[in-house]
Amino acid sequence: MLIPIIICIVIVSILYLLVIMPKLKCNPDIQKFDGWLFAHRGLHNNKSDAPENSLKAFRLAVEHGYGIELDVQITKDYVPVILHDYNLKRPCGVDLEVAKVTYDELQQYHLFGSKEKIPTLVEALSLVDGKVPLIVELKIPWNAKQTCEAVSKLLDEYHGDYCIESFNPFGLIWYRKNRKGVMRGQLASDFNKEKMAGSKVQYYILKNLLLNFQTKPDFIAYHYIYKKALSFQICRKLYHVKTFAWTIQTQKAFEENMDVYDFFIFDSFIPELKKTV
Repeated sequence: MLIPIIICIVIVSILYLLVIMPKLKCNPDIQKFDGWLFAHRGLHNNKSDAPENSLKAFRLAVEHGYGIELDVQITKDYVPVILHDYNLKRPCGVDLEVAKVTYDELQQYHLFGSKEKIPTLVEALSLVDGKVPLIVELKIPWNAKQTCEAVSKLLDEYHGDYCIESFNPFGLIWYRKNRKGVMRGQLASDFNKEKMAGSKVQYYILKNLLLNFQTKPDFIAYHYIYKKALSFQICRKLYHVKTFAWTIQTQKAFEENMDVYDFFIFDSFIPELKKTV
């Protein structure tokens, strides 16, 4: 009786390891990100004239020598714009969904009471102009194809260094099939501990990276406080996948995680790199 149980455990364990296996061949473009720190939504302060995901915040990040993490989603008329939330209520004070309004309609709103408007991806790419590397997070509420097609057409013409990442695995699957050379990353967290509304089964799958066999990410961007998650640790230690920490918000957290993550996305403070003697 014991032998069949052991065999079953071994088979399940092997299948699990195969399911969470990321892309094993390292994308050479990852080297272009070495040594960079990434300003989360630009070098921003939502109580200033440089709020998150604004052109002013991106300009400040470039001026201070930081890479940039930014969020891209599409409007009703398929224009890629830079905004984290699907709804304008938090950033603009109006209860409207980005996907249900046109780009022209968005132009009447300002970010966090500043003079800054919601920028397009074209405007952001033109401003950065290859001066610093970009992490482009694809915000995909439903149809991955529409968002990925609209964004990729613009990134195909961009000459700077960039990668894409998304919580939505179907976005990564699209890129794997249609833009194989573009470095892609799976975003993940312990969504159930975050008490986010949605399917607990879906969140369990995403937290445990159970779609890696389909997405084959070049890197994993993980909410740093959940770094002890088994699937993340296996991907990091067994498969040696590159890792991004999001979002580091204190110097203490930065220092405590330097041996765990390869790259860091930060906001709310300026990271200080400690010199080793």
